[in-house]
Amino acid sequence: MCRYRLILLTTLLLLGAGYGFAQAAPERGGNEVQVWVGGGHSVPGGTRNTSAFNAGLRYGWIVTGPHLPGFLRGRFEYAVDAVPVFLVFQPANTAYGVGFDPLGLKWNFERRGHISPYLELTGGALFTNHNVPAGTNTVNFMDQAALGAHILGPRHNLALELRYMHISNAGLATPNPGINTVQVRLGFGRFWRRK
Repeated sequence: MCRYRLILLTTLLLLGAGYGFAQAAPERGGNEVQVWVGGGHSVPGGTRNTSAFNAGLRYGWIVTGPHLPGFLRGRFEYAVDAVPVFLVFQPANTAYGVGFDPLGLKWNFERRGHISPYLELTGGALFTNHNVPAGTNTVNFMDQAALGAHILGPRHNLALELRYMHISNAGLATPNPGINTVQVRLGFGRFWRRK
């Protein structure tokens, strides 16, 4: 547990340090760093009576300048998430795990006042100490889709999003009922670009 506190403290120091300069919104050639927490409950289409709580760190690269017309105009970001805390509350037990999302595809829409909305598709793996769902496997994969917004401040931003997450072992074990959850995620971070 001490290691996770050290990671969180280091991230917060980087967020507050004068590393580059803060941006008002995502810009090409910039980066995003964020600490986030999320949680939610299962929805129909998979295992029922299951909840999830997770916390992690994000690092992103703003890859493009603005593209597309009108309200679709925005910038593409590639991001990765490390998820050192992942709890799955299921009827049989509570599973603790860690995850990694190496595939984060994010579309940051143009800023509207202090709001920068985004859409995101993410994929990764989850490793737990108990089978998730019960009677299946300890190795699972996560597919996610999110709709959110950054609330931009002078140096940092808050991110609030609604996220749909599908957890499944992709046929590594039988049965493979999967878990579908709808989660709310809150993040604290910043965008910056090196000089």
